[in-house]
Amino acid sequence: MRLYLASTSPARLWLLRNAGVEPLVVPSHVDEPAAVAAAEAEHGSLAAGHMVQLLARAKAEAVLGSAPGGEPVDGVIVGCDSAFELDGVVYGKPHEPEIARERWHAQRGRTGVLHSGHWVIDHRGGEVRAAVGAVAEASVTFSADLTDAEIDAYIASGEPLHVAGAFTIDSLGGPFVERIAGDPSTVIGMSLPTLRRLVRSLGLEWTAFWNRAGAAEA
Repeated sequence: MRLYLASTSPARLWLLRNAGVEPLVVPSHVDEPAAVAAAEAEHGSLAAGHMVQLLARAKAEAVLGSAPGGEPVDGVIVGCDSAFELDGVVYGKPHEPEIARERWHAQRGRTGVLHSGHWVIDHRGGEVRAAVGAVAEASVTFSADLTDAEIDAYIASGEPLHVAGAFTIDSLGGPFVERIAGDPSTVIGMSLPTLRRLVRSLGLEWTAFWNRAGAAEA
């Protein structure tokens, strides 16, 4: 059973590989700001959960055409998107050091919610058979004793510039997170338990995607 990951996120690829799945990575090339702007022009301001679900679906549907090499997509497509919410404000990737620094000063010692949207398309046989989606959430509390020097060093590493909420828990940012309430993989980029449930709702077994050495014996 092939699983196509409509994302170039290293964190999502890492999660799947560690769960015994080597996906076929297919970049979606979705213009995320344009997709959100179009949806808000029609429906008004989007809540964080609605936004990540919208983008997860857009990414999955964007790769329906063909896999790398021009081969038809024959398997299950997974699209994901994440956003961090603090005090009702939704934050994506900061991209700029000063923006990331402002966010860390604001969230130090605070608790926010990481929203992760998922969209799964059953495209076996080269046609859409069904599609399902869900949003997972996990609350994240940051260390209150985090110093300005630590924040500056983290910003200088470049890591927080390209991740939702300007933090990670599986790399350099891990020591700055005090606790998580919810599924930790949600914070990393996709909720593996949520993905498993979505796959099962399509009549498939998650274990059918195990294709990495040692996964079947684990």
